[in-house]
Amino acid sequence: MASTITVTLPDGSDRQYPEGTTVLEVAASIGSRLAQDTLAGIVDGTVVDLRTPLTGDVALRIVTARDPEGGEVIRHSAEHVMADAVKRLWPGTPIDAGRQDHSVKYQYDFRFPRAFKPEDFERIEAEMAQVIDEDLPFEREEADRSRVRELMEARGEDIKLIRLEDIPEGEVITLYRHGDFVDLCRGPHVQRTSQIGAAKLLEASGAYFKGDERNEMLQRIYGTAFASKKEMKAYFDRLEELRKRDHRRLGRELDLFSFHQEAPASPFFHPRGTVVYNELLNLMREKYRLYGYDEVITPQVFDVELWKRSGHYENYREDMFFADAFEEVETRSNSIKPMNCPSHCLMFGGSAHSYRDLPVRLADFGRLHRYERSGVVTGLTRVRTFSQDDAHIFCMPEQIESEIEALFDFIFEIYALFGFNDVEVFLSTKPAKAMGDPAVWEHAEAVLTRCLENRQGVTFTVKAGEGAFYGPKIDFDVHDALDRSWQLATIQLDFQMPERFALKYVGNDGGENRPVMIHRAILGSLERFYGVMLEHFGGNLPAWLAPEQVRILPITDAVMPYAEDVLATVKARGVRAEIDRRSEKLGFKIREGEGMKVPYLLVIGGREAENKTVSLRLRHRRDEGTHPLPVVVDRILNAIETRSLDL
Repeated sequence: MASTITVTLPDGSDRQYPEGTTVLEVAASIGSRLAQDTLAGIVDGTVVDLRTPLTGDVALRIVTARDPEGGEVIRHSAEHVMADAVKRLWPGTPIDAGRQDHSVKYQYDFRFPRAFKPEDFERIEAEMAQVIDEDLPFEREEADRSRVRELMEARGEDIKLIRLEDIPEGEVITLYRHGDFVDLCRGPHVQRTSQIGAAKLLEASGAYFKGDERNEMLQRIYGTAFASKKEMKAYFDRLEELRKRDHRRLGRELDLFSFHQEAPASPFFHPRGTVVYNELLNLMREKYRLYGYDEVITPQVFDVELWKRSGHYENYREDMFFADAFEEVETRSNSIKPMNCPSHCLMFGGSAHSYRDLPVRLADFGRLHRYERSGVVTGLTRVRTFSQDDAHIFCMPEQIESEIEALFDFIFEIYALFGFNDVEVFLSTKPAKAMGDPAVWEHAEAVLTRCLENRQGVTFTVKAGEGAFYGPKIDFDVHDALDRSWQLATIQLDFQMPERFALKYVGNDGGENRPVMIHRAILGSLERFYGVMLEHFGGNLPAWLAPEQVRILPITDAVMPYAEDVLATVKARGVRAEIDRRSEKLGFKIREGEGMKVPYLLVIGGREAENKTVSLRLRHRRDEGTHPLPVVVDRILNAIETRSLDL
């Protein structure tokens, strides 16, 4: 008699089934429609094939096309359909493995005599559509090693024989079949090929077997798939929007920055791009005056002993630059600084402090250098040289909560200026690689937890083990216009570094006390924030950030004297403005101005010159009509001075 198992469903209810019941059978017991829609199951947090027998008490969630995991199962299944189509078109083509991550794409590698061509894609996609229309069931088979070896030898799949040897002894080996196609695979897969609503091939490339250049070159095909054509259209629409907003593309088109192989992963900001960069600095400096920060400048090169003292040498050395020129200076080892905190400890410790002096808030825009590997650098969002809106607060323990409360105010005020209104907050706790007394860590985490719980309107998620090596932290993730998440601000509570640098202040009792150090950044890396911000706005920067705020468009040379007067007037009010003096038609000039995403276009013809007015056009072809010049200038200045998101 079969044993009975208990299956706990997402609503908390328990159901009893015979041991060996499959995920699909559980779905069928709940409802026929659910069974029809089932793509996989999540058993105790792990995605499994719908044909998987349940052998013990489990928590189960049924996966359908409405779930993100459902899309991954569909793409994995389309991967097999694609391989089937290739083998139908070119019989005898040996195949390698597919892709492990199916969150966006699928892929297969083939031993093929040439690179795949665009016309091949048309044939493969047509054959895939035929396989999908055949509504073939996917079948799962657990097989022993000899059975798989015999099958693959019979089919001429010598690459698969090598892959078979990679499977550890004792591990379950599974085959998946639909129609005549069979492959060595862990799954999971959909019930039938017809559950693949839409599939498309993306690109092809060469790929070394197992990623090793010493091995043979195979031919790889990438594709993607969705439950419906509507979902696929939405995906490609989003890709197009991402392409338009790509900050690397915008940087070139708007003449903001560039990269050059002579300085890998290190941006060159052009004059227009530097204007934007400096506006970000100006914003933070303005707020520093309001929030009580003192700006400092610290060196670029430090004795390695400093980093050993701070703990960075032990915990961060692989990300630091030990440039040849600085490796040995006067017989002392040196490095280029990757962060500012140790230098701020030196500054604080270099003078005496009373409790009346605290908190001391030191801000530093010093250039930092970190050794990011070539495989991970990406435009401005991952570079080797950058500046942070970095600051460190030295305070008494009883001042921690008020300082962090002020930081919350500061952070949310800044993010509102950029339209980052959807902010997620995370508390990251002690990592495995941590320094200091565990009791101190426990206290620091309790303090940050209390700060978060006391902040009205803020909810937070704990990220266990993801704190800095010197202390727990609060991180802030913003969501951009495309709902992508970016980690920007951080607040890190540090009891360790003040101890290592023997920092002290005289308390109101006349005795020496140890301050607490709060590390904080709001924009974070300015380079990274620049890239995130550029994509968030799609290049359409608010007027206060735009490198060129106004462009004056004279229709004829006859009105040029008045256009020059307008330019002088707006520049005298501090507006960044230019005249398009080219002998081009007005429509061309307007398109050029809009292409460069200039917020305000001032058109001047004979009537405007005679009446001392301008015709105002906003970005995106909005014609605001003709107005007296002072009225237009006041409008522009108001948007700039208030840092408005609207023009």
